[in-house]
Amino acid sequence: MPKHKVLVTVPQPLRGLIVTDEAWAGLLSAADVVTNEEGRNWSGEELAARLPGVEAIIGSWGMPKLSEEVLAKADALRLIAYAAGSVKGFVTDAVHRRGIAVSHAAARIADSVAEYSLLCALIGLRRPHEFDRKLKAGEPWPKSRDMDLFEIAGKKVGLLGMGYVGQRSARLFRAVGAEVWAYDPYLSSEDVARLGVKKVDLDALLRGCKVISVHLPVTQETHHLLGARELALVQDGAVFINSARSWVVDQEALLKELSRGRFWAALDVFDQEPLPVDHPLRRLDNVLLTPHVAGLTRDAYQDLMSDMIAEVLRFFRGEPLLYKIDPEKLEIMA
Repeated sequence: MPKHKVLVTVPQPLRGLIVTDEAWAGLLSAADVVTNEEGRNWSGEELAARLPGVEAIIGSWGMPKLSEEVLAKADALRLIAYAAGSVKGFVTDAVHRRGIAVSHAAARIADSVAEYSLLCALIGLRRPHEFDRKLKAGEPWPKSRDMDLFEIAGKKVGLLGMGYVGQRSARLFRAVGAEVWAYDPYLSSEDVARLGVKKVDLDALLRGCKVISVHLPVTQETHHLLGARELALVQDGAVFINSARSWVVDQEALLKELSRGRFWAALDVFDQEPLPVDHPLRRLDNVLLTPHVAGLTRDAYQDLMSDMIAEVLRFFRGEPLLYKIDPEKLEIMA
């Protein structure tokens, strides 16, 4: 019996970084696999020339836009398995019109981002990096009465956005004893009950939570959702974390609030990346900066294509996809 034909568009060296040997061997044994050996991403025209007879594509960062022209010769294509996060850069209406299913590995990246959020919350409440810096600078041993430190158990943690990352963050924060509040207009009552969170409006969350973590997608309705008015509601001494996109927060308004020293922030995303060397955020002691690495762990990277290989093999066995994207919900996804 002929094997299913799978096209892997991911070039080396990226391909080797995002798949395990075991998963790759499983794909080769179960399918007729065509790989990208160009050492670079294919153009739309190059991809189109390779599509006849292909039933599934496994791609990652650098996928060309799948326009009507690119898909014109996709006579057998039934599944696109994307070994990365957002598919908005390449999925078009032409994909949906042809009934091609789309899956992605955003759920796996979400595990790392959620862990980063918990880490930053704990750092913000306990400030170990500040003690390290002071001790190494030879500053006097601090007196306990001068330490304004907190445990996370019992604290109200506000999550903005309850997609993959928000839901995984909720589980982690609840596991360490926090009370989780959630802002997400699309969060159903069933999901509220399943996740064990309290659904609140935006202002209530900003006012009421000691820890605030942003997990909102880039959409028209989320642009600068947090502006000067909203940031002024954040309580003194709060911990503010953004590991989503800077699109959601007015960066100038955030800089003004942080410059006042009212609350502490961990920021992984910025309007301009890399963050300019002379940017004023780099000079603030109440800000922890990381270079867009919340989802960047070796564990998550190796699982990206491995999870999508499992998804492709599941699809060929006639089993339901675990990470299928609903076209109707694509607009409100990251």
